[in-house]
Amino acid sequence: MENRLKRKNIVLGLLLAAGLAGTATEAYQTWSIERVNRALAAGQPITDDAYPFHKKFAAAYAQGRQQDYKHAVQTYGQLLEMSPENGDRARIQFNIANNLFLSGLERRLNDDGTLKDEARYAFTQARMAYEQALRTDPGLRAAKFNLSLLHGAMPDGTKGAPKEQSGMELSNLPIGLP
Repeated sequence: MENRLKRKNIVLGLLLAAGLAGTATEAYQTWSIERVNRALAAGQPITDDAYPFHKKFAAAYAQGRQQDYKHAVQTYGQLLEMSPENGDRARIQFNIANNLFLSGLERRLNDDGTLKDEARYAFTQARMAYEQALRTDPGLRAAKFNLSLLHGAMPDGTKGAPKEQSGMELSNLPIGLP
């Protein structure tokens, strides 16, 4: 009987040790996640390498806040290559579109009132990114709203800057089949 009680105590002691180890592991993970969340909420860079997706997302967001739209779009593009889930993919596309939209607003018009080619390209890319975000997550109301703002920001009937004609004369080429 005494031998049987010792075995039960040993088994219960091992279960207690396993439970304490599991509790310590969970507490550490919770602390680590909470630290990352605090850094994200404060807009600080994430230094923890255990969260590469969140680290890159925070870096891209910071680049956009610093008006470095080109690099922000590139960093968000790298996030898309990491094959995120659909909800994250929609948010990434939304942020890409926001950065492109802001980039287009910065370089908007030429001196003669025509839309700059860079702005037109940025607006077109932003529209496609907003639409992609809405295809991925149709309930993303912020993307719908920003897409309507984008349509309102693009002037109606805009035409590109006049292209220069090449100096080459093509009058000596035969017309039709020989």
